[in-house]
Amino acid sequence: MTSFLISFVISFLATMVVLRLAHHGHVPLDHDLTGVQKFHARIVPRIGGLPLFIASISAGAITYYRDAPIGILLLLLMASSAVAFLAGLVEDLTGKVRAMHRLLLTMVSAAVGIYLLNAVVVRVDVSWLDTLMKYRWVTIPLTIVLVAGIANAVNLIDGFNGLASVVTMFMLFSLGYVAWQVNDVFVMTAALVIGGAIAGFLLWNYPFGLIFLGDGGAYFIGFMLAELAILLVARNPQISAWYPALLLVYPAFETVFSIYRRLLVRRTSPGMPDGIHLHSLIFRRVVRWAVGYRDARMITRSNSLTSPYLWALSLMAVVPATLFWRHPWMLLSFFLIFVLSYVWLYLRIVRFKVPGWMAIKRRHKK
Repeated sequence: MTSFLISFVISFLATMVVLRLAHHGHVPLDHDLTGVQKFHARIVPRIGGLPLFIASISAGAITYYRDAPIGILLLLLMASSAVAFLAGLVEDLTGKVRAMHRLLLTMVSAAVGIYLLNAVVVRVDVSWLDTLMKYRWVTIPLTIVLVAGIANAVNLIDGFNGLASVVTMFMLFSLGYVAWQVNDVFVMTAALVIGGAIAGFLLWNYPFGLIFLGDGGAYFIGFMLAELAILLVARNPQISAWYPALLLVYPAFETVFSIYRRLLVRRTSPGMPDGIHLHSLIFRRVVRWAVGYRDARMITRSNSLTSPYLWALSLMAVVPATLFWRHPWMLLSFFLIFVLSYVWLYLRIVRFKVPGWMAIKRRHKK
């Protein structure tokens, strides 16, 4: 827990400094309040990834002085993430880095992770596919695509105050718990460090949205989740490869479903942003309908009330993944249950048939 607390305190203070600088006009702010995926009511700094990165690096350095072997691995992991993080941060500061370029640079980070830490997918626990896993020309491209995909997926779900932060904290705590179960001190420490950094940031982000993760923060967290999941399975053969598949299914399936929806249903570019993600629909057709959308205070309240729905949804995957991390068939079963539940829920909401248990009692205007 020491690693978590150190990272938490540094992140909390670093985020406070960023907010102070923003107050004095020294930090670029997000002035776009009308975009298709914009759900906030005031201009906000969107470089929350910077204090996260600073806190993680600092905690890694402190860990090095306390436990050199673990500290070195942590710092190598942070170094691997640098290209992905910087690609997102530059986009946050300038708005001029295309999504495809960010994706490619995240792939570069994944390649660096392979070189520095040998973070490679070694098995998928499907017998006929695992015969291919002995070939580096298979595992290296697969790893690069998966890491970049998860990083992009976390960025995709980063739409409301506290949404991506809390969901990814759940996942990191699960990784830390399973790592503790198999005595993998490195992965456990890394998960606690990143989780602590997110927690320190979260106190400023939720519920009032004083600062956003931005692309830099989302890419950094997503990259770390993917790397730690790959390393945990590769270093510990007793852990099923279906454990990270279930653990990360919410952001991963959100991305796959969005590509399907845009490409095959709407026949638009899969990279074209839209406002009909599940979290967007919950905001517009469940929370906004009940709370209202009249002024900045109501917009902020609607924003913060949306995230808990998705926190609960993510726990449908995180909890069974954490409990059944060594049982492939249980993990696969819950994976399929999650996918079917997601599709059912999405179709109900998009057809204006919101399940009764989701409804918030309508507040009448005075």
